[in-house]
Amino acid sequence: MIDIVRQKISKLLSDGSVKGVVALAMANGHVAPCLFQKEDDLEPLCLGDTKKPGDARYPLNKVLITIARQYPEDVFGVLVRGCDERGLYVLYRLNQLEPDKVMTIGIACPQELAKACECKKPYPDELVAGEKTEGITQQGVQDMEDMDLSKRFSFWKNQFSKCVKCYGCRDICPMCFCRECSLECEDIISKGELPVDIPVFHLTRAMHMTDRCIDCGLCDETCPSGIPLRLLYKKTSKIMNAEFGFTSGINKNEQSPLNLMGPAPEK
Repeated sequence: MIDIVRQKISKLLSDGSVKGVVALAMANGHVAPCLFQKEDDLEPLCLGDTKKPGDARYPLNKVLITIARQYPEDVFGVLVRGCDERGLYVLYRLNQLEPDKVMTIGIACPQELAKACECKKPYPDELVAGEKTEGITQQGVQDMEDMDLSKRFSFWKNQFSKCVKCYGCRDICPMCFCRECSLECEDIISKGELPVDIPVFHLTRAMHMTDRCIDCGLCDETCPSGIPLRLLYKKTSKIMNAEFGFTSGINKNEQSPLNLMGPAPEK
């Protein structure tokens, strides 16, 4: 699969279709984001850990936003998995990236990784390498809803109390791009206090994710306290789907119901 991806990127760079390609590279034994601009520099290109191909992820779309803001007239390529493509669809909708300024190099996630991530669509629509695998049924939200209300409340209170306010969930999230963050607003969140304001801190972020979360799971992987943040955002996504028939990032041209005026559409 790596050879196919390398050939695709080489062609885009050689014919001048893109100014550069945001992808992954192996550097000093670690996988890291990299902007490739020359064909001769593609040797360190990788898709993840060599022992577990594909099992290394990074919010490349977030890197792409930073580059696009500096070079708005240029076209850039980006390596995308299924979740990354969902992220691009949301970023197009929110006017953070222009579709005609982005070229995707789509790769499918292996079944093992899809299962570990409980990914509902582990491949992009525009696939360059890899094979499509079945989506995984997600059970976590239903298990939580089956809990007694008092136990559920205690569970989340305990989880939120573990937060060390590192902002890792925000910083890793490909959907967090605001120049000014509500989580740093002293009128909403107490500054310098630990534990964080419960439940205001995490519910504030959850509300921001209501029509943005692409269910990539990077927040879970990043949290040093092991708070199941993805489960919280899955719940908000479930409400959006139940109330409006909307799932973030699935339909490239779909508008968020939170941005529309008038009555909710019929189910």
